[in-house]
Amino acid sequence: EVQLVESGGGLVQAGGSLRLFCRASGFTFSDYAMHWVRQAPGKGLEWVSAISGDRSLTTYRDSVKGRFTISRDNADNTLYLQLNSLKTEDTAMYYCAQGSRGNNVVFMATMSRGQGTQVTVSS
Repeated sequence: EVQLVESGGGLVQAGGSLRLFCRASGFTFSDYAMHWVRQAPGKGLEWVSAISGDRSLTTYRDSVKGRFTISRDNADNTLYLQLNSLKTEDTAMYYCAQGSRGNNVVFMATMSRGQGTQVTVSS
């Protein structure tokens, strides 16, 4: 059974930083691309970033490029998202999601997600 547990969220002032963690179990972590997605109150799910299983490919939505960094430790089954220069519009519940096998970094809303970690950015 796929299990994804996010942590690291919190309340931070605009311009601040946070590091999100996603601990994975129940599957061979290194075989799968992984995603971060988010959902703000009253809004739909929004894809944020993805990384391939072998870490050779990373992608970001335009609004977070240069501010967020996705990474993974395949030996520790952990996915990370470093959030820098946070803006109030980054406020959302952040989820990690199990992607497709290998280097396919296309996100689909049906992919398994964890329960999320809340990021709140104050002005």
